[in-house]
Amino acid sequence: MFDSVIHRWMKVPYTLHVRYNRKPKKPRTTVLFIHGIGNTGEAWHDVIERLPQDIRIITIDLLGFGDSPKPKWAIYNAQSQANAVLATYLKLRITSQVVIVGHSLGALVGIEIAKRYPLLVDSLILCSPPLYNTNDTKNTILPRTDKLLRRLYQSAMQRPEEFVRLSAFAMKYKLINQSFNVTETNVDSYMAALESMIINQTSFDDAYRLSTPTRMIRGTLDPFVVARNLRQLAKANPHITLSKVISGHEVRGLFVPAVVHAIEDRLQTFERRGIKKSND
Repeated sequence: MFDSVIHRWMKVPYTLHVRYNRKPKKPRTTVLFIHGIGNTGEAWHDVIERLPQDIRIITIDLLGFGDSPKPKWAIYNAQSQANAVLATYLKLRITSQVVIVGHSLGALVGIEIAKRYPLLVDSLILCSPPLYNTNDTKNTILPRTDKLLRRLYQSAMQRPEEFVRLSAFAMKYKLINQSFNVTETNVDSYMAALESMIINQTSFDDAYRLSTPTRMIRGTLDPFVVARNLRQLAKANPHITLSKVISGHEVRGLFVPAVVHAIEDRLQTFERRGIKKSND
C-alpha cells in the first residue's frame, strides 16, 4: 500500500538495484552500463573484465528485471526507466557526467536519458539498438523489416507462456547471454517493456535530435536490428557514428572487444583534447 502511494500516485521514481559499483580513488571517468531486455547488470561481466582499473564502473538492473523492483502496475516505458536511472544516479552521489553504454533495450533507455537529462551524459555507446521507424505508413509489396519485427513481438505478447518455454530452451543451451532470465514471475514486466519501449517506441525519432556524442555498434548477424535505420541516423545526425562487428545481437564473442575499444576510444578523446576527467 505504502509503495503504491509513494511510487504510483506521488510519482516518486524507484531507485534501481546496483549490481556492481567499482570506485577507484582517482577515476578517469565513470561508465554506466545498462543491460538489455530480460537481462541484468551481470550481462556486462566480460566487458568489465577488460577495462582499465582506473575507470569507475556502475551496472544496474532496470526496473522490472534482476533484483530491481517489479511493480505490476508500472508501464515500463522509456520515461519511467530513465527516471529510475536518474534517481539511482543521485543516490550514488555522482556529480559528473557519465559515459552510458546500453545494450538493446538499454540503448533505448540511454537515448531517453540523453534526451531528458543531457547535462548528465558525456556520451553514448549503443550496442545492438533496436531502432524502428514506427511512423512509416507506406504500403509496399514487401513489408519493411521494422513492421515484420514489431508483428513478431506482438505475436509473442499474445503467448507469454510459450515465450517462457522458448526462453528456458535458449538459456539451457546457452543461445543467449548467460544473465538472460525470463520466467513466469517476471514475464509480465518483460512484455510490458517490450510493448512500451520497443513496439511503440519513440527512440528512432529521438535519435535524430541527439546532440550527445554517440557511437552505435551493430552485429552483422543481428536479426533484431534494422541496419538501414542505423545508417540513416548516422548520415542525418553528425553526432552519431556507426560501426559494425561480425556478431549477433548479444554482447559476447567479438562484440566484447568492440565495446571495450569504443570505451577506450572515448577516453583517448578526452586525453587528445587535454580534458582531465575528475569523476566520483
